[in-house]
Amino acid sequence: MSPVTPSPHDAPALIAGHGFFSCLTQDGEVLSLDREMARRFVEREDALLVVHAPATARMLGVSAPGQPSPWFDLLELFAFVHPARPVVPTSRGLALALDIDDVADGRIEAGLLPRLVARLLTDLGRVRGTEEQELVSALAVRLARAGWIWGQAVTDVLGVSAPLPKEVMQPGDALRIWRNLPKWEETARRPPPGSKPVTPAEARTRLSLLLGTSAEIRVGQADFADVATTAFAPRESPGLPQVVLAEAGTGTGKTLGYIAPASVWAERNGGAVWVSTYTRHLQRQIEAETARLYPDAAIRRHHVVVRKGRENYLCLLNMEEAVNVAPTRGNAAVIALALLARWGVTSAEGDLFGGDLPGWFGEIFGHGVVFAVADRRGECIHGACPHYQRCFVEHSIRRAQEADLVIANHALVMSQAAWAQIQGVHAVERGDPDGGGQQKKEAVPDEDGLPTRYVFDEGHHLADAADSAFALELSGLEAAELRRWLLGAEGSRSRARGLKRRLDDLVVGFPRLETPLDAALLAAKALPAPGWSARLRPDEEKEPVAEDSEPVTMLPALLLPLQQVVSEPVTVNPTETFLRLLREQVQARTPGSGRERYGSRECDLYPLIPGLGDAATTLARALGRISEPLRTLVSRLEERLREETETLDSTSRGRIEAMIRTIRRRALSRLDGWVAMLATVAEPQNGEITPRFIRFIRTETREGQRRGEQDVGLHQHWLDPTIPFAAVVAAPAHGLLITSATLRDETGSVREGEAERIWEAAEARVGANHLPMPALRAALASPFDYASQTRVFLVNDVAHDNLDALAAAYRTLFLASGGGGLGLFTAIERLRGVHRRIAAPLEENGIPLYAQHVDAMDNTTLVDVFRTETDSCLLGTDAMRDGVDVPGRALRLVAFERVPWPRPDILHRERRMHLSHGAPGVYDDRIARLRLRQAFGRLIRARDDRGVFVLLDRRTPSRLLGAFPAGVAPRRMGIAAAAAEIRTFFAERDD
Repeated sequence: MSPVTPSPHDAPALIAGHGFFSCLTQDGEVLSLDREMARRFVEREDALLVVHAPATARMLGVSAPGQPSPWFDLLELFAFVHPARPVVPTSRGLALALDIDDVADGRIEAGLLPRLVARLLTDLGRVRGTEEQELVSALAVRLARAGWIWGQAVTDVLGVSAPLPKEVMQPGDALRIWRNLPKWEETARRPPPGSKPVTPAEARTRLSLLLGTSAEIRVGQADFADVATTAFAPRESPGLPQVVLAEAGTGTGKTLGYIAPASVWAERNGGAVWVSTYTRHLQRQIEAETARLYPDAAIRRHHVVVRKGRENYLCLLNMEEAVNVAPTRGNAAVIALALLARWGVTSAEGDLFGGDLPGWFGEIFGHGVVFAVADRRGECIHGACPHYQRCFVEHSIRRAQEADLVIANHALVMSQAAWAQIQGVHAVERGDPDGGGQQKKEAVPDEDGLPTRYVFDEGHHLADAADSAFALELSGLEAAELRRWLLGAEGSRSRARGLKRRLDDLVVGFPRLETPLDAALLAAKALPAPGWSARLRPDEEKEPVAEDSEPVTMLPALLLPLQQVVSEPVTVNPTETFLRLLREQVQARTPGSGRERYGSRECDLYPLIPGLGDAATTLARALGRISEPLRTLVSRLEERLREETETLDSTSRGRIEAMIRTIRRRALSRLDGWVAMLATVAEPQNGEITPRFIRFIRTETREGQRRGEQDVGLHQHWLDPTIPFAAVVAAPAHGLLITSATLRDETGSVREGEAERIWEAAEARVGANHLPMPALRAALASPFDYASQTRVFLVNDVAHDNLDALAAAYRTLFLASGGGGLGLFTAIERLRGVHRRIAAPLEENGIPLYAQHVDAMDNTTLVDVFRTETDSCLLGTDAMRDGVDVPGRALRLVAFERVPWPRPDILHRERRMHLSHGAPGVYDDRIARLRLRQAFGRLIRARDDRGVFVLLDRRTPSRLLGAFPAGVAPRRMGIAAAAAEIRTFFAERDD
């Protein structure tokens, strides 16, 4: 510990904005400075009280301090004192989280920060004498030893110093949280659920219970609950699920509307209802709503479980590895891991992304640290892991097996159902004794254990989720990662282990196992070798790579540099040959010289350039030489499980079972998909038959790649991705409720049969048209009076191709509304350009501006900041259009820079051609109208909200205006007139 440590009680304070800087001097004087004066103020001080050091440094225009930081960042202290508690990373957000409620709207002065310090240290003092004191004290000593600037203050409050007495937990042991986490234990398998129905009367009764006597009565909510009960009726025949399509306008209260019948069904039938969403934000919102059903947190934890993909959770094995190497990584790694450990023992779920780890944690300590302790590579070894019984993911899986409500997301639901189908195929391939042991390959889904009842909220995103879940990509990055998983690190000092090391003693001494493993690993050299990206562009300028270069092991595999050192010459590689030809075809078929350093380009797969078909056939054979011995290895591992039942110990059995599962998921499923795709590349296309798949080539620069590097790959998407969704997810289920505020495309037309056409289009969007039983349709209108609560303006004097004019329009609109504005963009570069031009002028008028793709915060954190800072403005793209729920004055203006037409790429072109039923213009209009409806839906979230929607596109066709609710009359006018109308509209509300 340093003998001289600065004290936060004596440190000056700084709150920074784009146009103002509030400083508290050591003499207690509060000053308002400009940026240059604030920089000089910071340069004079050795330590400084701030909130969110990286954001403060960005506002000052200086480099962010590294760790250990010389600045007292209150967010770091909050993370130690109140781990796993949400807080908005602003001065006002901290004040609200600490119940300091005398903070007025508007600018906050730096004099608040010492009050926040005092409150946090007082809260920390309450740990003394509690069960967690020993762990907290040990972590505090370790942090202080690592040079954490808060270390001295924290240890003083806790009354500890180094060295700690031998009988208490030591600082190094405090980081090893897996020793202190609870274990799960196996229980009897839950019987299959019953099929008893839920009546509308029962749903209404449960809804009334959830709402309570003082709740707001929402027109249509009880009707929605009535309709939802059909999805919980008994299934009458296999493959004929009960399907309900229910469009519920914003404000209907659909969440409690479906929780009511779902909870009744789950209790009555002893099964779980899976509620699936598209966004993490809605998962969190639904979980919060279940507190009405189970007010006690402990009881709620038993009945309600949030499920996400494995890559979202803290991996204890990765945490152990990070802790073991932390001393060699420096104090910055130790500080980050100590605060992660503090969070990990407190966290309810261990959810790193969108859970109770603050979204700003990675901004302050480095995103690589967070990624490194998650399973981002799909390398989980399941039962072979020494921490298996303490694993956060396994805890959630087992809780979900006993829960009534499982709140998941579309991606997880689809991948789980697809894996069940693959497992069914594997079961059949192992041979049917009654059939003479012959192998069969028909798909037999393993429905045992899958949910029987689903609620798909944000149902308008089902096609998008299915498109992603059932797509296939054979790219350099994907193939190189598979090679890395099979062979381990090559040509670097990375610790990545190959398959042989993972299997280790399980195959050594067993020739029947060693032989196929060695064959598979030898064949894996056909995958891209280290340095592949550079070899794809032999005639272009390359940047040198240091001979001793090493991937940063604290980063996930997807962020590792692709151009790595090559230790030996590489012979002809079939994957690299194929990728090089793909790249040549993109260069030949798209505009440009082919030397672009950034962005992405794509072209059709057909017609093939010479040699590409042969290269695909050769690569398919090469990949088959990897998959076949792996399949043999899996078969013989299963054989060993059967034949050595009496001699295999539990640990070895668990490891073998885990490796079988991992090889199938991580390697075989991917290889089989690639081989099937490649096998058809050389086949001539029949232009008269509607294709089942869309295949194209894309080159792109991905995050983490070096300058000049581009990935290239062959992509395969379903023409209609709702087909596999209907087959894999919907058909095996007993009942589905698909709901959204924007299922239908309201055109405003009164033509005969238009209502039926609208519903048919909605069914096609969610895949209900592929099911044999027709869906029950229901539409419940929003209870809001949009005609009086909203205004819609189409600005007709802002040039769409003039960024300065666009920025001036946004500035004018945000000033007219006094903040509370959400600016939506269809292009990231225009968003950034507008932000650069208007941030300072808005700040000078007391309106903070935040932006997706500019501020170093995840989307959830940005929305939390926007909601808390009620006069701030936020710029965003698609994710903000669909995933924002901000009631009240914090969101009172939505401004869209242009009509959100679909992106004109190959996927859209093919779907527009084959799925538009001869009306491609109608297909495009439908997508644009639905996106406008979704954006408008962000505006009014409660009965007393008032808001304005502005579209800054003078080319907006009138046929799109059916996107807005009945009674809302969009008006075309200039930007100055619109600003005047906005001021008048909000002044009327204030009056």
